[in-house]
Amino acid sequence: MIRKFAIAIAIVLVVVGAIAGVKTLQIRKLIANGKAFTVPPETVSTAVAREVKWQATLSAIGTIVAAQGVTLTPDIPGTVREIVFESGTVVARSNLLVRLDTSSEDAQLRAIQAQVELAQINLDRMATLRTNNMVAQSELDTAVATLKQSQANADVISATIAKKTIRAPFAGRLGIRLVNLGQYLDLGKPIVSLQSLAPVYADFSLPQQELARLQTGMQVRVTTDTYPNEQFDGTLTAINPDLDQGTRSVSLQATFANADERLRPGMFARVEVLLPGEQTVLVIPKTSVLSAPFGDSIYLVEEQARTNGAPAGLTVRQQIIRTGPERVGLLSVESGLKAGERVVSAGLFKLRNGMAVVENNTLTPKIEAALPLSDN
Repeated sequence: MIRKFAIAIAIVLVVVGAIAGVKTLQIRKLIANGKAFTVPPETVSTAVAREVKWQATLSAIGTIVAAQGVTLTPDIPGTVREIVFESGTVVARSNLLVRLDTSSEDAQLRAIQAQVELAQINLDRMATLRTNNMVAQSELDTAVATLKQSQANADVISATIAKKTIRAPFAGRLGIRLVNLGQYLDLGKPIVSLQSLAPVYADFSLPQQELARLQTGMQVRVTTDTYPNEQFDGTLTAINPDLDQGTRSVSLQATFANADERLRPGMFARVEVLLPGEQTVLVIPKTSVLSAPFGDSIYLVEEQARTNGAPAGLTVRQQIIRTGPERVGLLSVESGLKAGERVVSAGLFKLRNGMAVVENNTLTPKIEAALPLSDN
């Protein structure tokens, strides 16, 4: 019995040992395969940093504002009886927009106009009698005063009716209607926005150190996120005579024709004041830059030499840079990059430092396609 039990234990040990040996061989093979495995390189697009001539500029952040803009409100409370405009339409100056209920004022005006007519008749009668010395001068003066008072009362009612007849104070484009027929409007209740969009202004500011370089009539260029590949040209038309005591900056205003009304009040804008002369700048595509709280960075493409039997290829290295002014599609680099170095221009978010890459620039535009590279 003991002998059979010992044989059974021996068989089990042999089986376990065989399984352990097989598993050990499998694990060693997996480890060897893991060490031999290399991550396939990521496909990226690249661009070469190059120097170009750009006109010297002063850059700032600004806001587009209307030459004239207002939200129309009633001066006198009342009920809406007529709306004669559609949202988004263009109106001329003095066009009727909204008429409030004036039935009470109309009745009062008719009564006062009757008093004016009676006072005029009495004045004419008193003037005739005074000519014949049949009444005293004081009675004629009383008749004159009565007529003037009646006319003044009529003017007050006419002014009230005019205030309940809301017209466009200037030509422009209307916004979305905010009232309805039959609605009671309190004093100051918004009716509709009216904005004059041609021309428009760009308000911005620059440090006081730049004040000596500024003068009205300079060309100003604006770009917005709404139209990322376009720029709008205007003229510097106003320089504030005093500086902000908190920031020591001077407020400026540029005017843009905006005939197509694409620039809208409230837009965020990047403003550049063009100065005389040109400067040499190092530029790369804007898509090459990663922005982060610690600063802007790029991925440099470098040649990787053949080591330990591994094939030669390309790798990327993350590099912190300091950026400067930008043009349409291009960003200038002030430090951290040299002319002729290659940077990744597409596919940045899948990279990490030291990763192997391969280039594929067939679907990306060349850096020369971004205009203007120069203001010549």
